[in-house]
Amino acid sequence: MRILILFFFCILLFSCQNTKDIKKPTWLFGKWKRANNQPDKLTYEFWYDDFSGMGFTLQKQDTVFKEILHIVSKNDALFLQVTGVNETPTSFAITQQTDTSFTAENKQNEFPKVIQYWKDKNQLKATVANDEFSIDFVFDKLEE
Repeated sequence: MRILILFFFCILLFSCQNTKDIKKPTWLFGKWKRANNQPDKLTYEFWYDDFSGMGFTLQKQDTVFKEILHIVSKNDALFLQVTGVNETPTSFAITQQTDTSFTAENKQNEFPKVIQYWKDKNQLKATVANDEFSIDFVFDKLEE
């Protein structure tokens, strides 16, 4: 009888997977307009509650840049996936995260190698960088 109880206990113990609760950055949600844009351009980032997003830049009425963004979980880790810039999607592993920020990295990518997002009061800020230079983004939230 003890062997049977021990057997069921072992089965129960090993069948209970230790799943990690991954917290995704809900503070990204909303429609954002870039405040520090070039004078002749308008840049936006829209983030939806399914952790998909879209970034695009308009010059006059033409779209001159567009990317599709997703925060996805794979094997108990978070990734920022960027589509539309390169021929294939580029994944950046989220290596650091707080309640109001995250850093995503892909050291094999030419540019950027590091993407950082953080919320600062009512603004969304981001930096994209490699070893040589970086670009800073400051976004104001649009009224919905």
